[in-house]
Amino acid sequence: MVCHVLLVETDAGLVLVDSGYGLLDCVDPAGRLGFVRRITRPVLRPEETARRQVEAMGFGRDDVRHIVTTHFDLDHIGGLADFPDATVHVTAAEVEGAVRAPTRAERRRFRAAQWAHGPNLAEYEPRGESWRGFAAVRELDGLAPGIALVFMPGHTRGHAAVAVDAGDRWVLHCGDAFYLRGTLDGVTPVPRSLAASERLIAFDRAQVHANHERLAELWRRDDPDLLLVSAHDPELLALAQAG
Repeated sequence: MVCHVLLVETDAGLVLVDSGYGLLDCVDPAGRLGFVRRITRPVLRPEETARRQVEAMGFGRDDVRHIVTTHFDLDHIGGLADFPDATVHVTAAEVEGAVRAPTRAERRRFRAAQWAHGPNLAEYEPRGESWRGFAAVRELDGLAPGIALVFMPGHTRGHAAVAVDAGDRWVLHCGDAFYLRGTLDGVTPVPRSLAASERLIAFDRAQVHANHERLAELWRRDDPDLLLVSAHDPELLALAQAG
């Protein structure tokens, strides 16, 4: 289990899209990740954390001014504490479901240790303009144009994809709106266990299915100015890195 994140250089500083596992997760996996680590079996290497990779590029942690989260599952926000001064942009529904008023299932799912350091949260309601067939897309406060939340609930109560204008194309980081490209192309095998897990933990299975259909339509269109990536597909990561 890994979590692919984006690092974006903007006039407002560095922006992370998700933060992956963090340094504290490497130090205390039992306390921060709980029993789920026995199932997902992450290999917690400090050098693979966003913090260490940012530093390897010659930047400091304070250069990361903003973190845009797709959702609050532990493999996506474990690194928030590595950038304590960054503003964390998230949907209001996700904060409601994870922090303020979780259901019993959400209390089991989310790990309060991940936000115990008290991050500065900037919350967003599902309002905005339509974009490529999605009803609500919202640019983020305090950032230059070109980074936006694409509201895509289903996997969690307030899940969102993140669209980034890279100049020659848009990169749509879909988070966990889908796991593997086979969900979109209908050809590449998706392990049954993974598909079952996706259904099992979904906050809204019908909405997950609707998201799959919309993203599959975008995949079939193959627009040259749009790159789809997810948090977990290694082949899509390789394609993104290649060009």
